[in-house]
Amino acid sequence: MALRPAPPLLLGLVAVALLESGFGSSSHSLKYFYTAMSDPSQGLPHFVSPGYVDGQVFVYYDSSSRRERPRVSWMEQAGKEDPQYWDRETQIFRGWEEVSRVDLATLRRRYNQSEGLHTWQLMVGCELRADGSKAGFWQYGYDGRTFITFDKEILTWVATDPQAQVTQRKWDADRGFNQGDKAYLEEICPEWLGKYLSYGRETLLRTETPVVTVSSRTEAEEGMETHVCRVDGFYPKEIDASWRRDGEVWLQDTLRGSVAPNADGTFHYWLSVRIDPKERGRYRCHVEHDGLQEPVDVAVKVPESNLGLIIGCVVAVLVLVSAIAGFVVFLKKRQDGYKAASTSDKGSGSSGRGSTEAI
Repeated sequence: MALRPAPPLLLGLVAVALLESGFGSSSHSLKYFYTAMSDPSQGLPHFVSPGYVDGQVFVYYDSSSRRERPRVSWMEQAGKEDPQYWDRETQIFRGWEEVSRVDLATLRRRYNQSEGLHTWQLMVGCELRADGSKAGFWQYGYDGRTFITFDKEILTWVATDPQAQVTQRKWDADRGFNQGDKAYLEEICPEWLGKYLSYGRETLLRTETPVVTVSSRTEAEEGMETHVCRVDGFYPKEIDASWRRDGEVWLQDTLRGSVAPNADGTFHYWLSVRIDPKERGRYRCHVEHDGLQEPVDVAVKVPESNLGLIIGCVVAVLVLVSAIAGFVVFLKKRQDGYKAASTSDKGSGSSGRGSTEAI
């Protein structure tokens, strides 16, 4: 189930970005993003709301279609179990869409803004962590800035913008409203997350083994080496990868990328380390993941010699030059042979005539 329709109060904008955090190898999350625009570009809907399970879009609603629809095949099970599911979800999102129109107008007046493009977003959801604990978040924002967030532990809203203090007083005055939000984050959302995970079990609860490779290069100026550990094709997203020196995690002179999705639904990741080549044997890329029966340690490689590459190129060029020279000699000899044959034939065929003219 999505969110309950909000009361006709100011809705804040949701968190501005989808931030996936690792909470253990078997953590799972359910998140909804609501984005409303006061003056969208031509052809774009003024309200959109995708839903995510474990970072994968599984449902989608916008103001153009005004229907909540599945984005993955396994969500068809929801309609089979409950024929009213999609109609009920659609009505909930239509409620959020209508409220967002009022809220955008309220915010423009509160900020004393003229007509133009303004955004109004919400991020709300929950997480089931590997240790069995739960986490929930309810955040609002306006024009890309955090507006107000909900602290479910003390049942209060935290205004991060002076203009949000009016909203904070209104919402905190209604303890029932805050209790309902807390119940959604701690009970309703995790319950539905569990149901969605059961629908998409084959996709969401699978494991794919990571492929770990290490590439290396030498820095010509300082003689140092950079080694890059690439981890590809793994699922789920949570992974523990680190450079280790003598078996201990090594953070000095290391860089890390972000865990990013592949086209096939798996993920990839990279991390690099800069080392003194004299200490090459002390370093390993250490990877732990649900798809591995035991951790993997990959040693660094000896960078390929640039001198060897240069020599190889020079040899290749010399071979090519020799081949071209030989071909030119062959063509010249062949041409000379044609000229000699041509002169002999002409003299014998006209020798009598030429001799007569010469006398």
